[in-house]
Amino acid sequence: MLQPLLHDLVSTVMAPASALSGPDGQIRQAGVQGLFRADRRVLSLARLLVDGREPEAVGHAFAGAGRTRFVSLARWLGDPTADPTVRLDRMRELGPYGMDEHIEIVSTASGPVTATVTVELACDFAAIDDVKSGRTAVLPAAPRPPATTGPTAVAALAGEGRLSWRSEGTQVTVTGHGAGTRAGARACLTWEVTLPPRGRTTLSWSLAVHDAAAVVVPATGPLEWSEPRVTADDRRIARLLDQALADLRSLRLAEPAAPGDTFLGAGVPWFLTLFGRDSIWAARMLLPLGTRLAAGTLRVLARRQGERLDPHTGEAPGKIMHELRRNAFTLGEQDRRLPAAYYGTIDATPLWISLLHDAWRWGMPHAEVQALLPALQAALGWLAEHADPDGDGFVEYIDVGGRGLANQGWKDSGDAVRFHHGGQAEPPIALAEVQGYAHRAALDGAALLDAFGMPGAARWREYAETLAERFRAAFWVDGAQGRFPALALDRDKRPVDALTSNIGHLLGTGLLSRKESAEIAALLTAPGMAEGFGLRTMSSGDGGFSPLSYHCGSIWPHDTAIVLAGLAREGFDAEAAALAEGLLAAAESFGYRLPELYAGDARERVGRPMAYPAACRPQAWSAAAALTIAHAALGLYPDVPEERVLLRPLSGAALGALTVGGLRVGEHEVEVNVAHDGSATVSGLPDGMRLVHAEAAATR
Repeated sequence: MLQPLLHDLVSTVMAPASALSGPDGQIRQAGVQGLFRADRRVLSLARLLVDGREPEAVGHAFAGAGRTRFVSLARWLGDPTADPTVRLDRMRELGPYGMDEHIEIVSTASGPVTATVTVELACDFAAIDDVKSGRTAVLPAAPRPPATTGPTAVAALAGEGRLSWRSEGTQVTVTGHGAGTRAGARACLTWEVTLPPRGRTTLSWSLAVHDAAAVVVPATGPLEWSEPRVTADDRRIARLLDQALADLRSLRLAEPAAPGDTFLGAGVPWFLTLFGRDSIWAARMLLPLGTRLAAGTLRVLARRQGERLDPHTGEAPGKIMHELRRNAFTLGEQDRRLPAAYYGTIDATPLWISLLHDAWRWGMPHAEVQALLPALQAALGWLAEHADPDGDGFVEYIDVGGRGLANQGWKDSGDAVRFHHGGQAEPPIALAEVQGYAHRAALDGAALLDAFGMPGAARWREYAETLAERFRAAFWVDGAQGRFPALALDRDKRPVDALTSNIGHLLGTGLLSRKESAEIAALLTAPGMAEGFGLRTMSSGDGGFSPLSYHCGSIWPHDTAIVLAGLAREGFDAEAAALAEGLLAAAESFGYRLPELYAGDARERVGRPMAYPAACRPQAWSAAAALTIAHAALGLYPDVPEERVLLRPLSGAALGALTVGGLRVGEHEVEVNVAHDGSATVSGLPDGMRLVHAEAAATR
């Protein structure tokens, strides 16, 4: 069974609900099409017919967060002319508890138009992992037996114009306003329509879901980040930010017991739930717009922080979890089954520590940071006691239970960790970027311990220093293109010598010397890694490379954004600008909604980026990458506790003149302007905040 493809589908999202349809707006009983909510498909068919025929699609357009317009024609109706005279505008709008559709029928015909309009409906209550694996099954009580093709649920009449479906505590109710109804496995709503000459009418139906077992719910309260105001020479920046922030608005989630603590669901359709690593990175990228999202994400993950050792779930004391589901999640193979609350991630814990630190620097309120210090100490305890199971001084992972994820870094596919010749590494695996995360987390943890008068900071600074020395001795290899850190160490402590994007995550962690950073910057922006639309996950010179490999040759926007942010922070401006240009070019090609990933073909070969056919869209960290591009260009780096702001924009206005208002430093709204000549100014900083320009900082 093959995973269904996504690249030619249209997604409309308002978390925890998402609708996937064809470009014509039709939801058909095929692949991953349907309306999903909290890991279940609550509508598997929504097909619009006019006189028993499907209208002919013209196009579609996103109409804001949770809204999509689909335009089609009924050319057999109206005047017998070359120009169509009957048009249908199908506006789909998702809310947190369901979906509404408004079908506007407009006639410009000279005579009356009469038609029967039908919406066919079905519901199968399929589990998201069954859909992802190419299976379709009604969700039975856990534990589930091996999945087989399951029947469609039968709709019952629920009153005038109403239909309902029920399964395992979930109820779906459809109301057709003014419609006739037919129940059964394939239900329908029907309207008889008569339009006068040049007339119009609007038909409406709505779907509501009641699901008491959902583990995620809509976020409540106002938006957690500010709305930036952008003026840019390069208009792609503003267009990308507009679409990205609309998508991020639609991905906001919370847990039922704490609806006020918002986090971002990772992506549509497979990952619209809490993911430690993804939610942390997205919140970190959005810090220039405020700390509220980071604070909510930190608290949600702290409440689920590990308390005991459990090889089945991957839980360990102090560890930050990987993902949360309503049921155990079956991977492609039946012997791989993740528990509903799964901790199989090696990097979420150090990333959590650094998110807390960065949010504190951006101005997260003192009391909120202080409340999370016990979770910080527990996370540092995991780093000290459980992150290095074989005692070699490196952070590593192995799936002890044998049924979880084989790879537990951000490149978590089974074949992601490969040698230069293409062979796969055997666990336990110590990933390069995870050593950088651990180094940064140790220094960040030390800074927080010192600031809040807690003991242990010296221990963590010594840990970071020792880790850097070990890394320098064990990871660096000589390749055909030069010297660089290996992707990982395998079980025999051999360097996994493929050239990959992972090493770009080391920039800005403090693990590297200036010379080492320069070597990495040069290699990552050379043709083998960056001749496409962003940064490849693996060099085209490596044996495992394929432009359509999930983690060995494709391009991930968030990965490219993390690396370009590190390049900018360390002063490799031209290299950072080149990667930013690649993402902007890709964004233009994808209608400014960057997907989870896309193919790593060279530009000269394809001219535009090719879709990765199973990529999620929207994806939280891909959308958040838009802000990282703008932030790197502006170069605003605050330290609110020290009452200091560093300003270091990309030199020479590398992305053109750019002004962004609505940024937040603490509780204050600020604006940064980068002029055509590269000079930069900041307005709106709080009284007493000292502004330090990059040139002055370099001499300190």
